[in-house]
Amino acid sequence: MNTPSRPRLKSIAPTPDQPPAADQAPPRTTVGEPKGAARKGVPSALRPDPHPGDDRYPIAWLAISSPRYGHMPTATSRCECGWDQRAIGHAQVRALIEAHAAHRTTCPLRNPREGRAAA
Repeated sequence: MNTPSRPRLKSIAPTPDQPPAADQAPPRTTVGEPKGAARKGVPSALRPDPHPGDDRYPIAWLAISSPRYGHMPTATSRCECGWDQRAIGHAQVRALIEAHAAHRTTCPLRNPREGRAAA
């Protein structure tokens, strides 16, 4: 009797009993080391602000618009103290402009009462 021939098999690698070692990471650049043009002495694009803030900011706005000549103008006056007025038409817009200017003297944010009494 003849022994049946075995079919050809691909080579089977032995199963490892431990996981493979991790790949080594490439070396990192040192923190603070100049790169590219900075290494050659080119000035940086980030410069200090030439206009430092003086702690002032807007608190009231007056917006006036008229789409075309001959159309009704509109205006809005707003302040952070809660003042919020709107006007439509020539006469009302003029009155709102005057009221906005008068509000500057009475606004509690622009003219705090405590500071005057303390001084």
